[in-house]
Amino acid sequence: MAHAAEEPVSFHMPGHKGSAIYRRFGYEKVLDRLMDMDITEIPGADNLFQTEGIIAETMEQYRRLYGSRRSYLLINGTSCGLIAAVMCCAAMRPDKSEPNQLIMARNCHKSVFNAVTLTGSKPVYAYPEFLPEHGITGPVSADEVKRCIEAAPQASAVLLPSPNYYGICSDMQAIADACHEAGKFLIVDEAHGAHLSLMGTEAADRLAAGKNGADIVINSTHKTLATFTQTAVANIYSDGIDPDLFEDALQKMESTSPSYVLMTSMDVNADLLEKHGKELMADWRAELDAFYEAASEIPGLSVMKHPMLDDSKLNVSVAGMSGSALEEALMDRHIYPELVTGDLVMCMSGIGNTHEHYRRLLTALREIAAEHAGEPQQANLAAEGEKLWNIRGLAQKTLSDKKERLPLAEAAGRVAARALIPYPPGIPVVCPGEVIPEEIIPVLLAMRARGENVMGVDEDGSVLVGEE
Repeated sequence: MAHAAEEPVSFHMPGHKGSAIYRRFGYEKVLDRLMDMDITEIPGADNLFQTEGIIAETMEQYRRLYGSRRSYLLINGTSCGLIAAVMCCAAMRPDKSEPNQLIMARNCHKSVFNAVTLTGSKPVYAYPEFLPEHGITGPVSADEVKRCIEAAPQASAVLLPSPNYYGICSDMQAIADACHEAGKFLIVDEAHGAHLSLMGTEAADRLAAGKNGADIVINSTHKTLATFTQTAVANIYSDGIDPDLFEDALQKMESTSPSYVLMTSMDVNADLLEKHGKELMADWRAELDAFYEAASEIPGLSVMKHPMLDDSKLNVSVAGMSGSALEEALMDRHIYPELVTGDLVMCMSGIGNTHEHYRRLLTALREIAAEHAGEPQQANLAAEGEKLWNIRGLAQKTLSDKKERLPLAEAAGRVAARALIPYPPGIPVVCPGEVIPEEIIPVLLAMRARGENVMGVDEDGSVLVGEE
């Protein structure tokens, strides 16, 4: 309530950005009677796990919106959809005499690593390109996927994030062609791109996984659209996916008490998109175009560009400032971005952002850039990102049953017993069973010193490793 009283500007998830979009389009009754909508499977309310009524109607709305063969409502986030997709594809492989293999991008979200553990799969890593000028990962190339397919011909599926957290997409059509030529399913974690198939532009269509050959696409509707946090949609595009196997896997991962509050927001979002989607997407596109044009005229401000960028992610930096300092300066003005990496601040726009939000962001960036004009450039923070995200082929060892805790500063060369995950973006830099490389330890310590969250590092600065 204290945060809301600030009248903050949200450039972070969720995409609805607050109640205004529901009230603007006549859904205020949902907000006013939210607790009355917290019900269970009473007559007339349908059942998420045997849809025959109103939930089936909402699923059909999403199927039409995304042009999929089937669409499923997810109330445990994209995470449960990704795990279910891996389980389904593993169950469909013809040869089950060996453990399942999963070709996956090394910069996948931690939920995919959980899927590997839960299915007993062996990961085969596809490494994304690295963008040294920003210290972040870029797209995964089709050639890299082909290399992995040759190395793991028995793999059941390929799984990639596109867009990644910064909005950079991979060439889905080329990757889908490579997968299908080799008889592999392509699962796409499109959590950050739920809007791409709906934008109605050639540029967005070129990036949308569902329009470019993917078999299963999981979309976090809460990240950029108008549903509540923890909601998502699983879209099945291929008739080669067995729906019974997918639904069975999904039921293993979802709560048996699905929230009707969450599903109500998904119903509202579908209705909103069917009735007003073209208007909202056109307004969003116009605001983004205006933002980029105005931002290009601000001295000292840099805006990230990339040919495969979903530019609804506004990646900005100011000369002479670290990303953390820029984030703090924005929050001092009650503007809250999504993510900081090095000197880069990512502001995640969404369907609920208004013209006033973009105006306040531009005003703040002008003021901040002017205040820091002429200041010496900060140390190359992109080098931190290179040490974290450009590591390939970490040594792996068998993890012992006995474990011990060590200060992170003393853990180089030891076998990690828990993943080390900067959050956000929620991508493991070291997985269990991998040897902790010395070069990342100073970076993780610096992140902790800046108050950033690194999952797997306890409050006292210790990590869990295998006992030698």
